[in-house]
Amino acid sequence: MLMKRVFFGRLPGSTVVAFLLAILLARLAAVAAEVAKTMPAGIALQSETRTNPPQRLLVAQVNLKTSGLRLRVVPGGLDPDGPGKWQTTLMQPTKIAEREKFDLVINGDFFKAREVSDAEGTNSAYRASLWALAEGPAMTDGKTWSTCSNSRPCLVVHTNQTVAIESLTQPDAEDWEVIGGNALLVHNGAIVPHSSKLRHPRTVVGLDATGIQMTILVVDGRKPGIALGMTYDELATEMVRLGCTEAINLDGGGSSLMAVRDPETHKMKILNDPTDGHERAVVNVLGISVEQN
Repeated sequence: MLMKRVFFGRLPGSTVVAFLLAILLARLAAVAAEVAKTMPAGIALQSETRTNPPQRLLVAQVNLKTSGLRLRVVPGGLDPDGPGKWQTTLMQPTKIAEREKFDLVINGDFFKAREVSDAEGTNSAYRASLWALAEGPAMTDGKTWSTCSNSRPCLVVHTNQTVAIESLTQPDAEDWEVIGGNALLVHNGAIVPHSSKLRHPRTVVGLDATGIQMTILVVDGRKPGIALGMTYDELATEMVRLGCTEAINLDGGGSSLMAVRDPETHKMKILNDPTDGHERAVVNVLGISVEQN
């Protein structure tokens, strides 16, 4: 114990923080590597850490034609005010995943919560059970529960189980699951340029030209010297590298999260490092389950 005190006492505070963050991210990478070996059929998981600039990426490649594989968009809690403006209540993604028996889950739509302003870390006031609404279109099992006035890029699962990325203000009759983002990153195989050069933690989803392979990218960020996060253009470059011809940005920042089911404990494990210091309660999630034959 004395050696630890002397060691840290000789380092600047920022160095100690960076050192501890590096240990945490290394542990998260080890967890991701172990979990990747036991993922269900149709889901391939990989983790990558970079140093120039410092980044940490989590990638899930999903074969949408896998037997028993299902995509679902699911809100947090029940509608708290019926015909009122609020649509659901916030809930942690892993809690939703436990309830719905997902094997993999990520955060979804941008959202607003009643009497809450966006903030991060200990200042974040996003808590489970807060009344909330999605800012984009949202549909669950054929039921529309959110629309918007300006079209947004969405991941859409149709009633015939084909998956596409489309711009919508509200789900169509042939849609079954819909989750919305805020920015189209890749279209027809080309990067869609954006003026914003801000780096943040991100959650991104994309499709290849066949519509059969879906790629999920979660990027850690806001950790100087460890993980900076990415700009929209950097995200688009990564998604093209990963084989996507279409890709959209979902909610990010403190909401960004990827968790998978541990095959031994059957509990959800968070693979990234959320910037609130814990997972944030969100309005909805994109979940994947694979029924084992």
